[in-house]
Amino acid sequence: MPHQQRADGTFANPVVPGFHPDPSICRVGADYYLACSSFEYFPGVPLFHSRDLVHWRQIGNVLDRPEQVRLPASMPSSGGIYAPTLRHHDGRFWLIVTNCSEGGGNLIVTATDPAGPWSDPVPAPGVPGIDPDLAWDEDGTCWCTVAGVSQVRIDPSTGRTYGTPHALWSGGPGAKAPEAPHLYRIGEYWYLLIAEGGTERGHGVSIARGPSPRGPFEPCPANPILTHRGTDHPVQNTGHADLVQAPDDTWWMVFLGVRPGGGTPGWHVLGRETFLAPVTWKDGWPVVGEVALEASAPGWPLHPGPDEESRDDFDRTGLRPAWISVRDRPAEHYSTEKRPGWLTLRARGGSLDEPDVVFAGRRQQDLRCRARTLIDASQGRGGLAVRLDERHHYEIEASATDVRVIARVGSLNTVVASRPLPEGPAVLRVDITEPPAPHDARTGPDALTFGIEEPDGAFTALTTLDGRYLSTEVAGGFTGRVIGLFAAEGTVHFDWFDHEPLTS
Repeated sequence: MPHQQRADGTFANPVVPGFHPDPSICRVGADYYLACSSFEYFPGVPLFHSRDLVHWRQIGNVLDRPEQVRLPASMPSSGGIYAPTLRHHDGRFWLIVTNCSEGGGNLIVTATDPAGPWSDPVPAPGVPGIDPDLAWDEDGTCWCTVAGVSQVRIDPSTGRTYGTPHALWSGGPGAKAPEAPHLYRIGEYWYLLIAEGGTERGHGVSIARGPSPRGPFEPCPANPILTHRGTDHPVQNTGHADLVQAPDDTWWMVFLGVRPGGGTPGWHVLGRETFLAPVTWKDGWPVVGEVALEASAPGWPLHPGPDEESRDDFDRTGLRPAWISVRDRPAEHYSTEKRPGWLTLRARGGSLDEPDVVFAGRRQQDLRCRARTLIDASQGRGGLAVRLDERHHYEIEASATDVRVIARVGSLNTVVASRPLPEGPAVLRVDITEPPAPHDARTGPDALTFGIEEPDGAFTALTTLDGRYLSTEVAGGFTGRVIGLFAAEGTVHFDWFDHEPLTS
């Protein structure tokens, strides 16, 4: 991807936009790799590559085979795959992660090439809790530190632990939810980086240091070293961070944050995204630089903006890495070969209300955007959806004879608009735009307009829906919007899918 330089050297945050939370990063030579949580979606743990920390390209998913991860229908949305830690040690990539579903637990996978294939999982039943971290000391001993914050010695090649977990440092007095621990040897100290305050508006990052991986740890006097709690900063919920050193010896932090919109209390709809900030050191402690949607970093390139693969014509075997499905993706229900050049979906669950719905989507990455698809629903019923979970989704659904817009908000499920559909394939579309004016304290974050494109290219809008009901502040949970294609009955074919940001 070409670097798009700016005279002032600024770059745009977030560097990995959309629902990409809990970032973990490592560098090997000139290459950076970053992994994120994926929760109920399959394949799990998206993996990105960069040469400059700003331009990221998804090169695969770590858990991309059914035998690597089981996400049962009984598992609720926002369950599943939590908080990976990605590290490189002794010539291999190591990733430890938690499967928060029945029969899950902590597991370790390895690879020599981060693009895959990754190994079958090694269970680590002796590792308690979530948010596991791996760190090796000078003699090769590996330590696993988890939310809480506690630590146990582990053999990562077998998953066997030694001894019982012992408590370390759990953040500031009274701070809730000490989690996301990462342990580093930097200079003469071992540093323990954690998140605390909960993953909502009170989220923050704190750090302590000690003489060994086991401590004892003294807290930084300037803790929290990163938080936007109680401010009007446009990036909120900042936390769950990881540190990386660049080849030029500069330091950087990746972390999650959200971009709330609308009135009070503010609604974030894209989920928790990955942001980047510079780090300097003072008196042996890290100091996090300014976090802004346009952050300054002399000599660094501008974020490239729209995904270079914004259109998919389904002309390759299988789906690109950015496509995700709900809990699983059985081959008999998803195909790009049954009708070459089309994505064919064969229904299983009856609707997006069902945990086993046949759905393939892309994370919404722009606050204002448009998504379209050409659908052939002559043999079934399906369409284009914006999904947050089973109880919060909007969709435009076509059959052989008509098209309708459905809104599911909590216990309410209703058809809000419908019209006959001419025979043959149709273009379905959703525009996500600014909410209607005038704005006040009750204004939602955005508006979603669903409709069809007529044969002459004109757009016929069927309805506009308030976006606040597809937000975390309404629905709860840990995920963000995913825009995609689904089959609710029979067999449905999609010729192409495209999405683009809207600037006005």
